[in-house]
Amino acid sequence: MIKRDFDYPFISKYGSVIGIDEVGRGALAGPVVAAAVLLKKWVDGVNDSKKINRKKRESLFENLLLNAQIAFGMATPTEIDIHNVVGATKLAMERAYKALGIKSFVLVDGLEIGLNFFHECIVKGDEKSPSIAAASIAAKVFRDEIMKKISIHFDHYGFEHNMGYGTPEHIRALKKNGPTLFHRLTYAPVRNALDERILKEWIVSKKISPTRIKAETLQFPFN
Repeated sequence: MIKRDFDYPFISKYGSVIGIDEVGRGALAGPVVAAAVLLKKWVDGVNDSKKINRKKRESLFENLLLNAQIAFGMATPTEIDIHNVVGATKLAMERAYKALGIKSFVLVDGLEIGLNFFHECIVKGDEKSPSIAAASIAAKVFRDEIMKKISIHFDHYGFEHNMGYGTPEHIRALKKNGPTLFHRLTYAPVRNALDERILKEWIVSKKISPTRIKAETLQFPFN
C-alpha cells in the first residue's frame, strides 16, 4: 500500500527525492522503459501501475505532468540481447536519471543492480513510495504508447493489446510469422521461432548488428 509519508525521511535528509521504476522487462518485444520522477506535490490515486487500469493510469499520468518533473530512458531490444535484461534495465534507469537533469537522492524499485548515482533500492517500492509509484505509472503509459505505434507496422502480433508480452495470441503469431527486429532474440519463445534463413537475411541486409548475433544465448552456428 502506498504510504503518503514513505518518502518524507529521505526528503528530510536529502532535500528532495527522485523515484525511478521501469516497465517491460518481461516482454518479448519492444524496449525496457524507465521513468525518473520528482514529485512537486502529492497526487491522489498514485499507486503501483500494475494495480491501476489503463484509463486511470492515463488520467494520473496527465496529472503527474502538471505536478512533477518527469524524464524517460530506454534500452532497445538490441541492447537487451547484448547486455541481458538486467544490464539493459540499468542502462534505461541511468538514462532516465541523466535526462531528468536533477542531482538528487533516488529511490529505485527492485533489487540492487549497481546504478551509478546516489540511490537506495526498495523491493516492491512501487507499492510503498509515492515517487516510485509515480515513476511506474509514467513508464507504463510511455511504453504503451511506443508499442501502439510499433503495432501499426506489425499488425500480426497484437502489440497494441499485449504490449509485447507473451500472450497466447502473440506466441501463435511468432510461430506462424517468425519474429521481427523489435523482438528480443535471446528470449526463448522468440529464439525458438527464429530460423537461420530469417537471421541470414537480416545479416546480409545489415539490419542486425554482429554484436547482437554473437549474444551468447543465440548460439547459431554461424556469424
